[in-house]
Amino acid sequence: MSSTDERVPTQLVAIFGPTAVGKTGVAIALAGLLRERGEDPVAVSCDAIQVYDGLGILSGAVSEEEQGVLEHRLVGFVPVDGEFSAGRFAALAHAEIDQLLAERRRPLVVGGTGLYLRAALADLDLRPPVPSEIRAAVEQEVEERGAPALHAELDPDLAAGVHPNDRKRVARLTGLSRAGIYPHASARGMWTEGLRRPTLLIGLTLDRDALRERIDNRVEEMRDRGVEAEVKRADAAGASRTARAAIGFEEVLRGDLEGTKSAQRAYARRQLTWMRKMPGVETVDRTGIEDDEVAARIAARLERDEV
Repeated sequence: MSSTDERVPTQLVAIFGPTAVGKTGVAIALAGLLRERGEDPVAVSCDAIQVYDGLGILSGAVSEEEQGVLEHRLVGFVPVDGEFSAGRFAALAHAEIDQLLAERRRPLVVGGTGLYLRAALADLDLRPPVPSEIRAAVEQEVEERGAPALHAELDPDLAAGVHPNDRKRVARLTGLSRAGIYPHASARGMWTEGLRRPTLLIGLTLDRDALRERIDNRVEEMRDRGVEAEVKRADAAGASRTARAAIGFEEVLRGDLEGTKSAQRAYARRQLTWMRKMPGVETVDRTGIEDDEVAARIAARLERDEV
């Protein structure tokens, strides 16, 4: 590719969507189209569990074969017994994105973790960690009393932006409040409009029944690929609290296939809720549409923006 043929990207492409909707396939197809236009795209993964080494099957991380077609950054680099956070991820993602743009390469930001996608695209005022003794006490209360009970005790402004059954966020906000750390404004919502770089934000959706079927099929494929052995190895290796937060971890550990499917479907519903709260997201209903056609629509949208 000569310098005269080289296209200089002016914006990121961020692809969000529920688990099993086909984000990786669309990103790979889009990368192929962009290469035909003289670009050199790289994917930056935004997934809270795909960062861990040793949970690739459970998290649906990109395969070695897919990595050979489209390089994905920020996958499998954290030991499974290590703690990780959105704050650490934000610094790494910003560095990757900035370096790729400096190299005139298009970042394709791909993921299904709303907070991590937001962390990659925005400058967030993330609060410091809650002291371990407070966090442990709050988590014990969630177990004993249930998330809705703690949700009812939150500041009404904070509680308004969090579902009572969202155990993780209820525990986080409760811990921050008890530590005397008032949560940042973005903790009250699922998104922020102050993005660091111009971004085309694409949200993939799918007919409910079709998505349910894809999720169930994915879980069965995970079983066939050895997810139970993978999770047992992670458990034996002392999987950290944040690694064990992987959707389906405890269900797989118990050998509960139907419970794993149910947990994945519930998570997909939460992801769709996050998507609806993202200002500026352009949704693409991919029901009955193959990856190549979805990618072509995104590429055409980019072409209109960057003419």
